[in-house]
Amino acid sequence: MNAKELLDHLVAFPSVVGTPNGEIVGWVRGYLESNGATVTVLPGPEGDRANLFATIGPKDERGYILSGHMDVVSASEPTWTSDPFRLRAVGDRLFGRGASDMKGFLAAALAGLPAMAKMQLSRPIHFAFSYDEEAGCRGVPHMLQRLENLCAPPLGAIIGEPSSMVAIRGHKGKAAARIEIHGTTGHSSRPDKGLNAIHAMTAVMDATLKTVDALRNSALDPNFEPPYSTLQIGTITGGRSVNIIPDLCTLELEARAVPGVSPAVLLEPIKTTAEALENEGFRTAWEISSTYPALSLDADAPLARLLEELTGAPTLAAVSYGTEAGLYQAAGIDAIICGPGDISRAHRADEFIRLDELAACEQMILRLAKTLRH
Repeated sequence: MNAKELLDHLVAFPSVVGTPNGEIVGWVRGYLESNGATVTVLPGPEGDRANLFATIGPKDERGYILSGHMDVVSASEPTWTSDPFRLRAVGDRLFGRGASDMKGFLAAALAGLPAMAKMQLSRPIHFAFSYDEEAGCRGVPHMLQRLENLCAPPLGAIIGEPSSMVAIRGHKGKAAARIEIHGTTGHSSRPDKGLNAIHAMTAVMDATLKTVDALRNSALDPNFEPPYSTLQIGTITGGRSVNIIPDLCTLELEARAVPGVSPAVLLEPIKTTAEALENEGFRTAWEISSTYPALSLDADAPLARLLEELTGAPTLAAVSYGTEAGLYQAAGIDAIICGPGDISRAHRADEFIRLDELAACEQMILRLAKTLRH
C-alpha cells in the first residue's frame, strides 16, 4: 500500500483520545509484522489502550526512532463538510480527522517499511506509536519506561508532528491542573450560613493573574512567541442557580514554560493559595491533569545536522505547540520534530494533508534508512 492508501485505513479508525484503541493497534501491528518488523504491544495502565513499538533491522544496534501518536482529537465540529473518519480526496488534498495531526506521519513511515525491509540495515529504525498524546502526552511515558528492554539506546528520535517538513529543535513545557473548591450550600438569602465556593475561587483567580503579570518580566527566550512562560485559566464552572449558595467551583488552568523553567513550579503559587482556603472551612482538591517538559536541542547536535541533510533545509529553533519530544529528551534521547502537514490545520473541521507532503515525508524517512545500510 502507498501512503495515501495507508492513511485511508488509519483515518477510518476513530481513535479519539481517551477511548479504547485496540482496533488501530491491531491493524498497525498486522501491517508491520507482514513487512518483517518485530512488534511489541505495550498495554497502558488504563487497560483498554496501548502503545506499540516495532523494529526493522538489528535491535541490538543503536538506531533511530520514528515517533507518532495514534490518537486524534474528537471530530465534533459542526462545520465538517464530509465524514471526518472517511478520507476524502479533493485535488491534492486529503481530508479527514488526523490527516495532519498526525496519522499522515504514521502513513508515510509505514509506507516506507517495505523498502526498508529490503535494505539490509546495519542499524535499526524503530516505530514508536503512542496513545493519548492529545490528553497531555499520557501514553508515551509508559513506553519510555520500558525502552531499555526493547532496543539499544537510540541515537535519536524524530517526532513526526506536523511541521511542514521543517525540523524543529525546541518547544515549551506544559503542566495543566484542575482545582476544586468545596463549600457549603444553602439559600442565597442567608449567605452567612454557607460557604460560597465561587467567591472563594476568586482568590485563586487573583493569584493566577498576579503570576501572569510576573511572568512577562521573567526568564525570556527570544526563540518563542511570546518569549516568556505563560499561564492561563481555561475553564471555570460552578453553581446551580442564582438563589442557591454554590458549594462547588472547579477551575482548570495551564502553564507553558520556556526551556529551563519547570511548568509545574509555575503552578505552585496557585496551589498554595487554593490550599490556604481550607483555613476558612473550605475543602480543596488539586490534580495535575497533564505535564510534559520543554524540548531544547542544540543547533549543532548530530541529530539536528542529520535532519538538515535529510530535509535539505535549516532547522527551526522553536515552535509554540508542545509534543512528546520533550519526554524523549528527558529520558536521555536526543529528539527533534519533523513531519508532514501543518499545525494550523489540526484540531479543526476539514483537517487535511497534501499528497506532496506525504511524499516528502516518506522520502525523508527512506533517506534516513539509506544512511543505515551496510
